[in-house]
Amino acid sequence: MGKQFESMLPQHAEFIGKQKIYFVGSAPLSADGHVNLSPKGHDSLRVLTPNKVAYLDLTGSGNETSAHIRENGRVTVMFCAFEGPPNILRLYGNGTVVLPGSEEWDELFPMFDPIPGARQIIVVDVHLVQTSCGYAVPFMDYKEERETLKRWAEQKGEDGLVAYRQEKNMRTIDGMPTPIGISFADSPDA
Repeated sequence: MGKQFESMLPQHAEFIGKQKIYFVGSAPLSADGHVNLSPKGHDSLRVLTPNKVAYLDLTGSGNETSAHIRENGRVTVMFCAFEGPPNILRLYGNGTVVLPGSEEWDELFPMFDPIPGARQIIVVDVHLVQTSCGYAVPFMDYKEERETLKRWAEQKGEDGLVAYRQEKNMRTIDGMPTPIGISFADSPDA
């Protein structure tokens, strides 16, 4: 087992700030439900306090993490050193989903560079930080961000993104409702 901490130390926040990719894991309570693991890129994560991070979640073909968080709150964020000294850092916590139009969205969204296709912000209250060796993680060179998602979102436009989310992001692969789906169902336009 690696070293465990109750909160992020300054060196943890510094390590997180240098990473170009991170991974988010979540799962439903159902034993039949699927565990989800999503890679995240772009400059989309902010350390808010030693026990809180937030990331700007972009439109994708699924929306598993938000539904899992809505059901049980559990979420893990993992960072790996692909250059420099080996290191793996995991943030274990309870998440909340922040949707556009909310007061919390208005507070958090300005902390991020605007990225086309932003659909929600995931906030994680961290209760455990764990580091481990990462000796088996390979060295990999960062070349550049893929611009494909940004171009796709720009081509869709806001109306196209809303329609896409209504088609693809309302329920998980296990049929669980997502916060976007619930919000849409509760809107007067539904």
